[in-house]
Amino acid sequence: MSPEMIGLTGIVVMVIIFLLGLPVGFTMGLVGLVGFCIVNSPSSGLSMLARDFFDTFSSYSLTVIPMFVLMGSIAFFTGMSRRLYDASYIIFGRVRSGLALATLAATAGFSAICGSTSATAAAMGKVAIPEMRRYGYDRSLATGLIAAAGGLGILIPPSTIFIIYGILVQQSIGKLFISGVIPGLILAIIFMLTVYVMCLLNPKLAPAGVQTSWKEKLASMTGLLEMLALFVLVIGGLFSGLFSPTQAGAAGAAGAIIIGLVRRQLNWKAFWDAIEDTLKISAMIMVVVAGAVVFGHFMAVTRIPLLASDFLGSLPVHPMVVMGLIILIYLIAGCFMDSLALIMLTVPILLPLITRLGFDLIWFGVIIVLVTDMGVITPPVGINVFIVKGVAQDVPLESIFKGTLPFLVGIIAVTVLLMFFPVLATWLPSFTRY
Repeated sequence: MSPEMIGLTGIVVMVIIFLLGLPVGFTMGLVGLVGFCIVNSPSSGLSMLARDFFDTFSSYSLTVIPMFVLMGSIAFFTGMSRRLYDASYIIFGRVRSGLALATLAATAGFSAICGSTSATAAAMGKVAIPEMRRYGYDRSLATGLIAAAGGLGILIPPSTIFIIYGILVQQSIGKLFISGVIPGLILAIIFMLTVYVMCLLNPKLAPAGVQTSWKEKLASMTGLLEMLALFVLVIGGLFSGLFSPTQAGAAGAAGAIIIGLVRRQLNWKAFWDAIEDTLKISAMIMVVVAGAVVFGHFMAVTRIPLLASDFLGSLPVHPMVVMGLIILIYLIAGCFMDSLALIMLTVPILLPLITRLGFDLIWFGVIIVLVTDMGVITPPVGINVFIVKGVAQDVPLESIFKGTLPFLVGIIAVTVLLMFFPVLATWLPSFTRY
């Protein structure tokens, strides 16, 4: 059997194992190890495995992950997401669908200090879904909104997906963070317009909110200021060149701890819960990265990335048509694979092609994040849908998937907008050093 056929067989076997529900990192590592041993030799495969796992877990670049995860965990366990949500609800006041708009605003804000789509969906789902249901919101709208809005966590900086992508393509993580700001804000605004128009056309979906005075609105701003302070500290430090990405994550985590102590809501239990949550998430991501590195070396010896690049690059069509095909591949694959696993698997394969076609790697990173954002709300995998299902267990999965459809259209619209106007993703990063 040729190396190319071994590589294709490995991909098929890996996807089958994914669908059986085995852990992503171990699956990629196992398939990569076995495939590498078949193509080369068992001794070289075992040597490669040991080297890749050691290099991954001792990598300074990856220390940025636990720092940002810790910041988000501290923010959640000290009640920052609840205060952010309450403030947003008071500010939107009596606007019809105001509670849904407040949920979107709070989710966008929490995304700016979290960096994980799953954590954002879980945190805001626990806070917002009971409230929306108590006020008579349509359950499909309420759950679908949370599942879709959770995707803002991988677009609005900081984002673990941007970190992994930046390491894979050797691009500035700071610039990738900054590149997601404008597209993330545009997507949040489109989500809000979608909800408002839906409720305007069908008032039964959501009742009007409660009337609040300007005094109450101003008083609620304290719930936004702490989130804004963390965002300015982290992103402002990156933008100005004061912090490297790892230092920015550490500063953000320290800032979250200080806010929790000042508010007297960071006790020992909350602190240890945040530490435990951080360790679990960080270890999971590290294992996925290490497994993907092993699988990437297996792909390299099979020459599949080079052959795929040569084939797509030789097509007699405009480069944008090739990009459209790549996006279509991601859309289909995203229906079956976790976003992190999908990026770890495909980026090493597509990188030679993207470089050959002359596309900006920062811009491509935002495109990939947007497309994988669709994957977290599309069946059958739709990880955010299953997370929301865990919060609202009496709501059928089909109702949640149905509720995400209008927001899926919004993500597609932003993706198309970026295709025609790449400057939306590349303008801000041009001003930062890191």
